[in-house]
Amino acid sequence: MDQTPYLGQSADILLGQEFLTWLWFRGATGAIFNDKDGRPFTVSVERRVVVQGGEGDSLETASVSGVESELREARLGLATGKKVSSALVRICREPEEWSLSLKASDFSLGSLKTPKTESARSGEEDPDAIFLEKMYLIESCLELLDKVYAEFLQIRLERSAWAEESALLAKWIRV
Repeated sequence: MDQTPYLGQSADILLGQEFLTWLWFRGATGAIFNDKDGRPFTVSVERRVVVQGGEGDSLETASVSGVESELREARLGLATGKKVSSALVRICREPEEWSLSLKASDFSLGSLKTPKTESARSGEEDPDAIFLEKMYLIESCLELLDKVYAEFLQIRLERSAWAEESALLAKWIRV
C-alpha cells in the first residue's frame, strides 16, 4: 500500500484508512484476536464499505453494500488505489456480538448496536441496572476495538512487519 498521504490529506486519515483496510483483510482471512483476559474474538467488515480515491473535484467515492456480499466492487476499488473511508464492522466474542460503523477520517463510531442486555431479557424493570449494563457493553466493545487497533499499530510501526503484512494484504486485494 502506498504510504504517502494524498495531497492535502492528513496522516491520521491515511492511518485510519490503512487500519480499516487491514481490519477488513484480517477479518476476511479469519484472524482471531484475544481480549485482555485471553478470550478470543473476531472482527469482520461486512454488509457495507465505502472506498474513496483522488481529491478535490476528482474525488471518487464508491459505496458497496450487500447482506451476504463479499463486497467485490469495493475490493476492486482497493486494487485501483482507493482507500477504505468507512465500514460496517461486526465484533463477535461468544456469546456477545456488536455491530458499528467506523469512519477512517476521525475514528468515529456510529450506529453501535450492543448485545441484548441480560436485564432486558429477564424483564427487569430497574432502569439503573439496564443503563449500567448497556454502558458496560459499550465499554467492552471499545476495549476490543482498542485491542485490535493496538495490534495494528504494533505491526504498522515496525517496518519489516508492515512490509510483510502489506504484501499479504496486496495479494488479498488482487484475489
